[in-house]
Amino acid sequence: MAAPAEHGSLPPSLVEMATRQVRSEVLSGALEPGSRVVEETLCARLGISRAPVREALRLLAQQGLVEHLPRRGFRVTVWSAEDILELFELRQVLERHALERALPLASSRGDAFVPVRTALDEMRDADARGDTLEKDDAHRRFHEAIVALAGSRQLDVAYAPILLKLQLPMARNLREEARVANPVDGIRRHEWLLDAIESNDVSVALAALKQHGELTYLHLESIS
Repeated sequence: MAAPAEHGSLPPSLVEMATRQVRSEVLSGALEPGSRVVEETLCARLGISRAPVREALRLLAQQGLVEHLPRRGFRVTVWSAEDILELFELRQVLERHALERALPLASSRGDAFVPVRTALDEMRDADARGDTLEKDDAHRRFHEAIVALAGSRQLDVAYAPILLKLQLPMARNLREEARVANPVDGIRRHEWLLDAIESNDVSVALAALKQHGELTYLHLESIS
């Protein structure tokens, strides 16, 4: 019989609760980049022991949202503007490659657009409920579904960690857009991109992708 893993007996719900709480605070800006995430404080706030909190922080570190500093504990990951621009550039390179590979889709694959539509519907529903964390998750699924159109497992594998690292800037761009512009503009941008992709014309889709506006409200263009 195999020995139980250190975290094997942890109630998944406690780990999920701690993960969701910290992730929500990071993506909302309640915890700024560089802010310490104090285990004892989080345990006290959530009323749980240290073990699920540590596991949650370990998972969030894998996603790139927090980082562990030896002898200093955890803090919210600090990305430079150059890092963020490079990650968005990689995201667009992979999305362009996926669309160039996927489009035009054969008529027999007409249902391939369904996951993209579904993710956009989930973005709308979460936005209507005011559930910003679920909107962020649906936003990520939307872009994952675009890349999945290419039908390349290795492309999906290469793309996933880039999206995880971009969770915070993607969330901030959407939230700042809702704050300073029309609150539904973020949804509309994704509707326009979906319409362009569903045209099944690769040149139309690539033009829409280039104008998608994922950096507009981050104000990073000046250093590019």
